[in-house]
Amino acid sequence: MSPGLNVKGLIIEISSPQKHTEKHRNILVRHSSSVCFRGRLNTCTALSFHLSPFTIIISTMKNSPVVMTFSGHDPCGGAGIQADIETLASQGCLAATVITALTVQDSRNVIEFKAIEASHVISQARAILEDIPIAAFKIGMIGSTENAEAIHSIVHDYPHIPLVLDPVLASGNGVPLGDEQLLDSIRALLLPLTTILTPNSIEARLLAPEADTLDACAFALLDQGTEYVLVTGTHEHTPQVINSLYHAHRLLESFTWERLPHSYHGSGCTLAACTAGMLAHGLEPFHALHEAQDFTWNALQHGFRPGMGQYYPDRFFWSKQD
Repeated sequence: MSPGLNVKGLIIEISSPQKHTEKHRNILVRHSSSVCFRGRLNTCTALSFHLSPFTIIISTMKNSPVVMTFSGHDPCGGAGIQADIETLASQGCLAATVITALTVQDSRNVIEFKAIEASHVISQARAILEDIPIAAFKIGMIGSTENAEAIHSIVHDYPHIPLVLDPVLASGNGVPLGDEQLLDSIRALLLPLTTILTPNSIEARLLAPEADTLDACAFALLDQGTEYVLVTGTHEHTPQVINSLYHAHRLLESFTWERLPHSYHGSGCTLAACTAGMLAHGLEPFHALHEAQDFTWNALQHGFRPGMGQYYPDRFFWSKQD
């Protein structure tokens, strides 16, 4: 039997007689962005296409889109660069990482951090950009005003590459990871270059302090030049989590998700990195955000607690499903 796709109701199956050769590449098959199958196929190409109502992503590490991610190093492995690498790998992308800060933290608290020198941030990024084609940018923890300026100097040279900004302004336990000067730099330098901004409600209020509602916050951020703003509602006191997407100075859609019982380390990183990965695969912003929310919710639902603090998203939850 030759390798093939078989559609059976809402399940797509992959069949291949050679399951263990080195030539076989990973494939992901999604239905409404929930992975229903992972298998292998003898292919050397990376494809992204739609078979309504399915989204099928067939990818190989040989031809995976590359996402450059700027973020801090998390030695406990739940957030930051580590979260970006896991999430992007799970999406069939390669993560090209630029470290912006070194942190001392565990699964409970950020104890301290040290921003990397801006010149070294630039050197890391330029070395990669001169060698490897980048399909999307993702920005997480910046670490300092100087680093914001450095990142601006880099991404400004690539206006055709979509950019996802996760404005990490504090740790999960509330430790500040930036000051008012960094906020000003984000507003002035990075928001005008951002394709998709993914603040939680606390971050949205910090970035737009004059606004009196979350809707007004989002409109103020759109006025700064950001194309799309997704304000996540995990920090709001609502029975369900409501994420609100804004574009062209209007509320585009509200997404409602079941509120999960735990506190999670790296959930915002996961959402932003997955969004960048979907953009790198060629999805337009609305569908990229829908896919990323669904992936993140499933990763959180399958979360685990490695230490005495927060739960971690299981970013490879699909690999454990039947």
